[in-house]
Amino acid sequence: MHHTTSTAAGTPSDTKNGPGHDPAPSGGLGAHLGATAGRETVVIVDFGSQTAQLIARRVRESGVFSVLVGPRATVKDVAGLRPKGIILSGGPSSVYEAGAPTCDPGLLELGVPVLGICYGMQLACQMLGAQVTRASHREYGRASVTVRDTTDLLAGLSGSTMVWMSHGDQVSASPADGRVQVLAATATCPLAAVRVVDGRRRVYGVQFHPEVTHTPDGAQILENFLFAICGCSETWRMADFVGQSVERVRAQVGRERVICGLSGGVDSAVTAALLHRAIGDQLTCVFVDNGLLREGEREMVESTFRDHFRIDLRVASAGDQFLADLRGVEDPQEKRRRIGSRFIEVFKGATAGNAALRGARYLAQGTLYPDVIESGHGLAGVSAGIKLHHNVGGLPAEIGFELIEPLRDLFKDEARKLGEVLGLPERMVWRHPFPGPGLAVRCLGEVTAEKLSLLRRCDHIVVEEVTAAGLYRATSQVFAVLLPVRSVGVMGDGRTYEYTCAVRAVTTEDFMSADWSRLPHELLARVSSRIINEVRGVNRVVYDISSKPPATIEWE
Repeated sequence: MHHTTSTAAGTPSDTKNGPGHDPAPSGGLGAHLGATAGRETVVIVDFGSQTAQLIARRVRESGVFSVLVGPRATVKDVAGLRPKGIILSGGPSSVYEAGAPTCDPGLLELGVPVLGICYGMQLACQMLGAQVTRASHREYGRASVTVRDTTDLLAGLSGSTMVWMSHGDQVSASPADGRVQVLAATATCPLAAVRVVDGRRRVYGVQFHPEVTHTPDGAQILENFLFAICGCSETWRMADFVGQSVERVRAQVGRERVICGLSGGVDSAVTAALLHRAIGDQLTCVFVDNGLLREGEREMVESTFRDHFRIDLRVASAGDQFLADLRGVEDPQEKRRRIGSRFIEVFKGATAGNAALRGARYLAQGTLYPDVIESGHGLAGVSAGIKLHHNVGGLPAEIGFELIEPLRDLFKDEARKLGEVLGLPERMVWRHPFPGPGLAVRCLGEVTAEKLSLLRRCDHIVVEEVTAAGLYRATSQVFAVLLPVRSVGVMGDGRTYEYTCAVRAVTTEDFMSADWSRLPHELLARVSSRIINEVRGVNRVVYDISSKPPATIEWE
């Protein structure tokens, strides 16, 4: 029995992500071959599902490397990745609609097992000659399936099990078609799981979503596919990734100097530690202190990288310049634009003004796999247009460096595991995400030195109390927001008219959707009491109970 680490997942809704369903040119696959060389790989074809990344993570959690590709990937593209198996994801379309995404039918002929999930099952079965029609009863949410065949995909399952359904279409097959073997059914879906073995084609399909935690036996089903059917052997380990990445970086860099932009966050910290393992003194880190940092952030970065790792660290102090740019600005997008422009100027000045760095050829960034996918630069491309990440493709072109992204194949949780392997301190590895514009987008309205000071102290109290309660790792992101709202209060015998602080805490798996954290009332009471008593200038604390969507995690 192979074990996976299961964490809370959002429920799949298969709603469209916007117009970005066309993948990047398939030539991008060739550039990725080096990342998959020597690894057992499962290829996931993404048809626009909101849980495609979750499928990839579940596969990796089982010890098998996974790669997302787009529907237009050819048989030659996919074969070049040398897959042990192929998974066809769900999607928001109906396979019989004009313009519905499809894939090369030859993928079913590669001689490797194929697992179709929801839309993926319908598409695979349609390619094999079955009919897909609108279901008489749409199924959304929990459903009980009766297991009829436990020989392979559903091995180890009992007579019935709960699954998560999200579909309005169904596959129908003639009883005379003996190729389609029914593995499971529900009261309204006679083909809830199927197997088709026909020559070189070994196709499995499930109408439900095994990747979400709402399907309790989902991990078992995926592991049955990976190990019993595809013959994978659980070889994806972070310690192995370190060695492979070190070799790749050394081959790319040679004896050239590399500059790494440090932000204080997990991604750039892990990138710096990995590069230092690979090239040692050829690495110089540049940390821009924009004056918009959290309490003690600069000190933590200097202590970790200059004192612990002995890395060449250059700090550019530019808080006054950033604050001057933000004077009188209230619009969040304008804040981001000005901060981004100033960052480039400061970074260029810090590198060009140093003789040792002027000849540097490479810039390293902590780009992660979701960043690449969502920015449309990845192999899948189907989620292009969701958002443009500041560290995917933009900065190097403006400042003239070649790009190194050693974490480009990793998800966030994998980057954290890598940080532990590299010896980064726990408080940095497990630090919550922090927006690129820093506290400027948590200080609503105009940003001033006074308001930043208030916000920094409020935020420190929130994090300190959540950590003391043992709940920091149980939340995905927790922070304070200073609102441009003053209200009347009473302190002692006097009237106050001061700012309001909002506390935000969320739990999420992929940060594309999130739920507000149910922090204990006693904890919230301590946070409120400490802020009001210790932060002069704040007399009211509120708790944000909005989920994403419709709200965003950050307020701006």
